Amino acid sequence: MIPLLLFAGFFLLLFLGVPIGAGLAFAGAAAIALEGSGFLSLSTTVYTGVAKYPLLAIPMFVLTGLIFERSGVAARLVAFALAVVGKRQGALPAVAIVVAMFMGGISGSGPATSAAVGAVMTAAMLKEGYPRAFTASVIGAAAATDILIPPSIAFIVYSILVPQASVPALFAAGIVPGILAGLALIVPAVWLSRRHGFGEVARDGETRPPLWPAFREAVWGLMAPVVILGGLRGGLFTPTEAAVVAAAYGLFVGFFVYRTLTLRDLYGLLVEAAEVSGVILTVVALAGVFAWATATLGIIDPVARGILALGIGEYGVLVLLIAVLVVIGMFLDGVSTFLILLPILVPIANHFHWDLVWFGVILTMKLAIGQFTPPMAVNLMVTCKIAGTTMEATVRWVGWLIVAMFVALALVAALPQLALWIPHTLGYE
Repeated sequence: MIPLLLFAGFFLLLFLGVPIGAGLAFAGAAAIALEGSGFLSLSTTVYTGVAKYPLLAIPMFVLTGLIFERSGVAARLVAFALAVVGKRQGALPAVAIVVAMFMGGISGSGPATSAAVGAVMTAAMLKEGYPRAFTASVIGAAAATDILIPPSIAFIVYSILVPQASVPALFAAGIVPGILAGLALIVPAVWLSRRHGFGEVARDGETRPPLWPAFREAVWGLMAPVVILGGLRGGLFTPTEAAVVAAAYGLFVGFFVYRTLTLRDLYGLLVEAAEVSGVILTVVALAGVFAWATATLGIIDPVARGILALGIGEYGVLVLLIAVLVVIGMFLDGVSTFLILLPILVPIANHFHWDLVWFGVILTMKLAIGQFTPPMAVNLMVTCKIAGTTMEATVRWVGWLIVAMFVALALVAALPQLALWIPHTLGYE
């Protein structure tokens, strides 16, 4: 009875508008109190939930994303991409997706990239006749690739909860699926643009922007993922230290290369990064209470055994998990979902001898789909606000993008080597 009250209480609080972290903590604490065991150790549980060295990377990667947004890197990446593809129908949506993928190699946060790319691309797409809802849908979906392309905050949290999967291995495993997801999104974005006649076509005598000057301006942004991943591969720094290096690199570019940042800007960036990181880490800390309650009440093993007892086989269980996690991803952020469900999901993965790095990529792809699936899509919330439209208006367009991402997910699920080839080649597994 108490396990049922634990989950019912959490979803009731969520429905009433209580913040996710508080809902997890209140539901977990109430269940422990009803059980009558260990209530006084709640404060220690909250502390231990967040007192983990790898979590230091989260505020630094958040800061890095903000630095690159404010320093003008996103705008220069857009200019370079336009110089490559020129002006044609469907060009701007493709550019938005590619730029979001590059920003994913810097920030690792879907909502942060939604804001960065949305701030640059929304005005340009609206000017060329793309509908507001279509624009918000494309940018929100594109930003979802950022939790796959390293560095990824979701992968960092996953590695803490699943120690068998190292951060370097997860980062390497996310590269191909992240690129595959981006390419999958480009197909319907360009097709819809051409089918409905969105966007201007280059007029006679109109030339594309000069390629070399655009590349020269964008090269510092293009080099950021190389610096981060190259340093990790070369053993120059750990993933946590890589976050510090990325932030320092961004500050160098902003202050001394582009000269677009000032000390006043830096103070504002630090404050904003602290606020965003505080929200994430508070959820991590408070969700520890909920996870502790599930373990104390003995919920994990019966649920895992119940799923395995359905008799639907390995692939049937995988399809079931995909469906459940995509639905959950509509309502919960990736960090909360991992904290709540991984204790149940990892025993299932071990039962079928699934590679835990590949499993982490699959779970993260499911959560990426949830980030731009209404009604509670966190990425769409950001892009709809920037584009001046409603979530309801995006349904007509975003469905095509969800199908495209599902195709990419199905490929990675059916062909694990798409995710595991690079980690194996680099010796991370």
